[in-house]
Amino acid sequence: MSEPESITDTRRRRLIFRAHHRGTKEADLMIGGFVSRSIGAMTEAELDALEAILELPDVELSDWLTGRLAVPPQHRTPLMERMLVECGSLGAGVPDSVRRA
Repeated sequence: MSEPESITDTRRRRLIFRAHHRGTKEADLMIGGFVSRSIGAMTEAELDALEAILELPDVELSDWLTGRLAVPPQHRTPLMERMLVECGSLGAGVPDSVRRA
């Protein structure tokens, strides 16, 4: 494995961990689920955007992703838009292992 791939793999693992350890179980499931499903196809620029999103306060981010509050314009990035669509869908955050068919 080349050095850049190794660094990227470590970065992706770190971001997955951070996404699954937000502070509330609901955010862990919703944000962590999105990141786990999406991170494999993310570009370096999207990884940068994800790092910025994960720096946001958990309460605000959860409110935005659930539609309780509007996302401020400065945070409406393409990645945030993807997260809004997926996390705003019915059953977002429910692990596949417990979803009903």
